[in-house]
Amino acid sequence: MSLRIEVRTLSSPAGVLLRDLTLAIAPGQVHTLMGASGSGKSSLLAAVCGTLDEALRFEGSVLLNGQRIDLLPTQARRVGILFQDDLLFPHMTVRENLLFAMPRGANAAREALAAEALLDVEMADYLHADPATLSGGQRARVALARALLAQPQALLLDEPFSRLDAALRQRMRALVFGMVKARGIPALLVTHDAEDVADATALTRI
Repeated sequence: MSLRIEVRTLSSPAGVLLRDLTLAIAPGQVHTLMGASGSGKSSLLAAVCGTLDEALRFEGSVLLNGQRIDLLPTQARRVGILFQDDLLFPHMTVRENLLFAMPRGANAAREALAAEALLDVEMADYLHADPATLSGGQRARVALARALLAQPQALLLDEPFSRLDAALRQRMRALVFGMVKARGIPALLVTHDAEDVADATALTRI
């Protein structure tokens, strides 16, 4: 799977945010996008996944594995996203949060996948936990597991490490980058921190 984003213009009512930008992201690669606040980084992610504010205008194309997806409804794009905030549903247990994200199927198979996903992020003992009882790092790992259980064909990362302490930030980087590589999905990371850069040859500054 590969992701190709071609931006002719990305505009707000105040003017053009981005112009003439092309990003080609290979399977298993994390491409980093860096730039000043207000430069259009998060808006570009919204354009890719289909949640762009109506006040903004995207002119260009987004191709996932050769198929143009920017013309598809949000739910059909198969693009996952992780934010600064974990956005776990507070009224659901960890298990329920994970099951909510998964495609329909046999209950036993879905339960097994949820348990396996928690094992992958070293949270196997927290299946029935209340998200309110988890630390910030634990919540971040559950959010990652939930995003991947939705079986995305591409992953967008909107500064997902920025609120973690230095030691946990390093572990989460390694975990996210490792899972992207293992699953062979393209990922686009927006960050202000140069230490988040996974590959200096896959870095775009705007």
